Amino acid sequence: MAQKTMAVLGTGVIGNGWIARFLANGHKVNAFDPAPDAKEKTEKMIDAIWTTLEEYGISNEAAKENLTFYNELEEAVKEADLIQENVPEQEALKKKVLAQVDAAAKPTAIIASSTSGYMPSVLQEDCVHHPERIIVAHPFNPVYLIPLVEIAGGKQTERSYMEKAEELYESMHMKPLVMKGEIDGHIGDRLMEAIWREGLHIVNDGVATTEEVDKAIVYGPGLRWALMGPFLTLHLAGGKDGMRHMLEQFGPALKLPWTRLVAPELTEELSEKVISGTAEQSGEISIDDLEHRRDRFLIKLMGLLEEEGFWPAERLISYDRK
Repeated sequence: MAQKTMAVLGTGVIGNGWIARFLANGHKVNAFDPAPDAKEKTEKMIDAIWTTLEEYGISNEAAKENLTFYNELEEAVKEADLIQENVPEQEALKKKVLAQVDAAAKPTAIIASSTSGYMPSVLQEDCVHHPERIIVAHPFNPVYLIPLVEIAGGKQTERSYMEKAEELYESMHMKPLVMKGEIDGHIGDRLMEAIWREGLHIVNDGVATTEEVDKAIVYGPGLRWALMGPFLTLHLAGGKDGMRHMLEQFGPALKLPWTRLVAPELTEELSEKVISGTAEQSGEISIDDLEHRRDRFLIKLMGLLEEEGFWPAERLISYDRK
């Protein structure tokens, strides 16, 4: 795809992740963040991960010099083909910023929110110019490596903008999941929150430490989920009759009190268990080093997933046994 101009509003972890992915794919990036040290932090982050991006694979047109910071939001967005909003998860703030963008952006631009929770119908309520191009495009950290982006439209969104967004994200080696509707928290975060709540109960009840909960995922279901996801994994659990037998055999267990999906009270005691537990897990290793280790692992894992057919993983290719 030809070089485009992307605007990134808010340069925290997610915003900077988008900047890195856009730059790696050869696009120009206009960034805006009112924090006085935003430009310095972003440039430092891009410098730190550029080698990782090169290892993963970058466009021939990729250049750190394609990044420009602007002092005014309107200047950053007025020529952009895609505006990616990443301001803090506060409904009023997001609606205010998106309304500003709607007024300043060219009519053909896609306006996408990275929100992890809000529905697009809510976010487009104050957009009076072209609300039909407001969508949610929710990524996963680190955005510059994790390919999934959940795309959702609101009540006023035109399908054509979702299709344009899908094509654009796909051209940047992402795996767009276009949702059939809209729900708070979208899909991925709702699933992660369910496991997170259950994990908090297990730690709170003294059944396991944070490290043991992580081990239970990493060396168990996480290995299978990386390729097949929860449904196809359980399909295999049913033997030759697949999901039909699995539901007959284990369906009644859904009525048992195995899970406690309502989150526990986040007391000072529970908070300390979680904080001290994860601190003990990471030991003397810095966050930067943990991120580099994560990124190296993800690149290797995604290479393996590509070999196995990868997307969508549920529609598996026949395994070549030669």
